[in-house]
Amino acid sequence: MATGILVSRGPRQLAWRRFKKNKVGVASLVTSLFFVSAAVFAPFIAWAINIDPNERDSAMITERGQTIGRFGGMSWDHPLGVEPGIGYDLLARLIYGARISFLVAAIATISTVFIGLMMGVIAGYFRGRVDSVLGRFTDFLLAFPSFFMIIALSAPMIARIEKSGIARDNGARVMYLIIILALFGWPYFSRIMRSQVLSLRERDFVLAARALGATHRRVIFKELLPNLWTPVIVYLSLALPGYLAAEAVFSYLGIGVQPPAATWGLLISDSIKYVLSEPTYFFIPSVSLILVVLSFNLLGDAIRDALDPKSETT
Repeated sequence: MATGILVSRGPRQLAWRRFKKNKVGVASLVTSLFFVSAAVFAPFIAWAINIDPNERDSAMITERGQTIGRFGGMSWDHPLGVEPGIGYDLLARLIYGARISFLVAAIATISTVFIGLMMGVIAGYFRGRVDSVLGRFTDFLLAFPSFFMIIALSAPMIARIEKSGIARDNGARVMYLIIILALFGWPYFSRIMRSQVLSLRERDFVLAARALGATHRRVIFKELLPNLWTPVIVYLSLALPGYLAAEAVFSYLGIGVQPPAATWGLLISDSIKYVLSEPTYFFIPSVSLILVVLSFNLLGDAIRDALDPKSETT
């Protein structure tokens, strides 16, 4: 009589199996990878199809600044058309602008997660006075109206960064956005980590490690941190699209990157004055931003469901 063979699966295999069953999650992953790959390989894509983000095609622009041809001048030479009034290739500006947008969002997200993780672990593990001091500092930052503070501090902080010689022009603006987004972003994640650590520190494996004489450093890095990767990964996937949208908003408001560089926020800002005469110029970067943010949000939801041990495993 044949007997079935039981195959054991680890937590990663079970999570991947649950994720593959989520069609929306898989589609979101493919979409997210598409946009990220387009940003990373922007120079190669531009070279392969012979487009340049800094080359104007004046032959595609009329004397009134409108594009020649239908749908913003779409053609084999300009797959997504050109920018009205200027003549820059829209596809080239879009993929090169994505590089800056993703750079700001990625570094801000990693910085937020790192600071929030460390602060949350320290506060939750040591508790007492340490938790009280860090808690009040976190409350202090959360009390600030971050959106207005970012706008109010932009001019003096960018000027100070430029005077320090660390970065100039758009480099200073990019650095300012990263610093300010991480500064006001980590307290939210810190609260999540603190609550997780407060629960984990009372578990048997942590109590056993402390009873055997393990140092605080060993308990934190060997016992606590390995059990915090699930909320970290989920938060990473959800924070990145939020910072992408934030970068677009601040560039739109004139706080972020400024011309001649391009970001999605700048493209949307410039397209507002052509929304009636050249609607494709407005819809292409706007829809691209919506798709990226939506795909990353759906991906984060799918990862959260996949990492949930209570999910269906059959």
